[in-house]
Amino acid sequence: MKDVRWIGDSREQIRRFPKPAREAVGEALRIAQIGGKHRNAKPLIGVGSGVFEIVARYDTNTYRAVYTVKIGENIYVLHVFQKKSTRGISTPKREIDLIKQRLRMARGMEEKNE
Repeated sequence: MKDVRWIGDSREQIRRFPKPAREAVGEALRIAQIGGKHRNAKPLIGVGSGVFEIVARYDTNTYRAVYTVKIGENIYVLHVFQKKSTRGISTPKREIDLIKQRLRMARGMEEKNE
């Protein structure tokens, strides 16, 4: 079973999610830990191979968690946020930029552990 590593403030942010959204993300991460992919986990296009986004809906709100499975033997949770944009379903550019930055951080962390 792979370990889950939290990048930046991801762990603190998920604690702010309502319980049903936290549980949905937790279930998807547990499945990823054993090598599977939850039905609500979709590849996040334009960020890199092996990066997935979990979408959890609760009480008319959308909560998202982005993680990667292709860095070493760990699951890295790169970003967790509530999507507030009312324009479309795409992830806002500022969130994508932060995810890319944290993906570089995760790769750096893994290189130090090798």
